[in-house]
Amino acid sequence: MSNVLASVDQRTKLVGENRLELLMFRLGSRHAFAMNVFKVREVIQVPPLNTLPGAHGNLRGVTTYRGSTIPIIDLRQAIKMRPKNDGDYPCNVIITEYNRSVQGFLIGEVLSIVNTSWQDIEPPPRSIGKANYLTAITQMNIDDRNELVEIIDVEKVLAEIIEYDATISDALLAETDVKRLRGHTVLVVDDSGTARKQVRDTLGQVGMQIIESRNGADALALLKKWADEGRCINDEILLMYTDAEMPEMDGYRLTAEVRADPRMEDLFIALNTSLSGSFNEAMVQKVGCNRFISKFQPDMLVEVALQRLRQLSQDAP
Repeated sequence: MSNVLASVDQRTKLVGENRLELLMFRLGSRHAFAMNVFKVREVIQVPPLNTLPGAHGNLRGVTTYRGSTIPIIDLRQAIKMRPKNDGDYPCNVIITEYNRSVQGFLIGEVLSIVNTSWQDIEPPPRSIGKANYLTAITQMNIDDRNELVEIIDVEKVLAEIIEYDATISDALLAETDVKRLRGHTVLVVDDSGTARKQVRDTLGQVGMQIIESRNGADALALLKKWADEGRCINDEILLMYTDAEMPEMDGYRLTAEVRADPRMEDLFIALNTSLSGSFNEAMVQKVGCNRFISKFQPDMLVEVALQRLRQLSQDAP
């Protein structure tokens, strides 16, 4: 399996070029699924698992991974596929890091790692409804056949197991400047409906208005439309929160495009992503984001909005 992931160390070269690598696999069926390799730490064979009484139904058990106890989630069950009980599934575990936590997902056969462009990744059709567990789809050649590959909304899977609390702390709410946020509008760009809801639920507590976009291309089109109409971007929104990974255009490219347009170059941009680590801090500086936030931190979302508000107050004549 180490051979399958031999290219993982090269993945950081793709970020900032609107490209990504996908780890493709099956879940004991003919369907092909994928995750961004950037979230993957390792792929291992299914280890011994210890079950926990009263645990969530999608949690198959826990195991020890590199000295720490981590949960192992039945991915097939989590995305509401029919149970499969034959001996061929599961056979592997994807160890991932999301939102500052490490967890494993039971999967079947690992297919390959592919290098592709976000431009070739499409949002799932709106006609499939909001109950789906996909952030995107794409077409890939697998075993000399053109197959539909479904990219899983891992944040939604995790949110159904871990109840993320969107409550803002009393200490932050008590700050005088928080009241000044009421009525201000922000643009939230994220392909995960779960992530957009978390931002909406958080900022709604302080009376902020939310404009939502499902990917960087749509967000950039909206900003350019405002600019073409002669509207000042900073009058329309206080700031923009953007995810890093999105179909068609990722958050890094979106930020670079905004900075390249003199009509919106001074827009305050916060990268709000489930990716973590010093690499993201470096990318934030490279593309020109103002802040980096690891996802599902309600107080941090508000503090960033306050930072922008105070900055505007200092800049005012």
